[in-house]
Amino acid sequence: MLVMANLRLLHKIISTFTRQDFTIKHHIEMKNIFRLFAALIIASSLSSCSYNSLVQEREAVTKQWANVETAYQRRADLIPNLVSTVKGYADFEQKTLTAVVEARAKATSVQINADDLTEENIQKFQAAQGELKGALSRLLATVESYPDLKANQNFLELQAQLEGTENRISVERNKFNEVAGVYNTHTQTFPALITAKMFGFQPKPYFNAEAGTEKAPEVKF
Repeated sequence: MLVMANLRLLHKIISTFTRQDFTIKHHIEMKNIFRLFAALIIASSLSSCSYNSLVQEREAVTKQWANVETAYQRRADLIPNLVSTVKGYADFEQKTLTAVVEARAKATSVQINADDLTEENIQKFQAAQGELKGALSRLLATVESYPDLKANQNFLELQAQLEGTENRISVERNKFNEVAGVYNTHTQTFPALITAKMFGFQPKPYFNAEAGTEKAPEVKF
C-alpha cells in the first residue's frame, strides 16, 4: 500500500513536467528519473519490512534463550536438596558429592546475555553444563549401591523432578535451534541480507548438544 501510494504521487509530479512544451529529450529524462525514484521507493519499502521482521525474529531468539537458561537453572535449583538427601547416608562417597557441588558452582557461574551469543560463548556454556550433567549421572549411578537411599521418598521425588527437568532442557534447546534457524536464514536471504548488513544483524550460534546429553539420567529400581 505504501509503495503504491508513493508511486502514484510521483507519477502525478512527473506528469506536470511532461506537457507538450517539453522536448522529447526532456520527456525521456523525466521518465528515467521516475523509474529511478520508483526503484528507490520500492527498495526502501522492502528494507523497512525486512528490518521489522529481523527485529521480531531476533527478539524471538532472545526470548527462547531465556527459556533455555530457565530450564538449566531449574536443574541447578534441585541439586542442593539432592545433595542434602544423599548426605544423610554417612558412608556415601564424598568425592562424588563434591564433584556435583563443584560442577554446579561452575555451571551457574557461566551466564551469557542474549546479545553475546557467540559460538565461543555458547560452547563455554555447554561445556560447563555438560560437566554438571556428567557429575549428576555419576552420582545417580552410585546410588545403585545404596538400597535404603534408593527407597528414600525424598530422593525418589527429586530423581523424578531431575528427569523431567532434563527433558525440559532438551525441548527448550530444540526450540532455540528452531527460532535461531529462522532468524539466520532470513539474514542470508535477499533482500533481508542487505538490511542485516546495514544494521548489524549478526547470525546466532546453534545449541549443539554433546554426545549423550540429550538423554535424562536414569536410575533403575
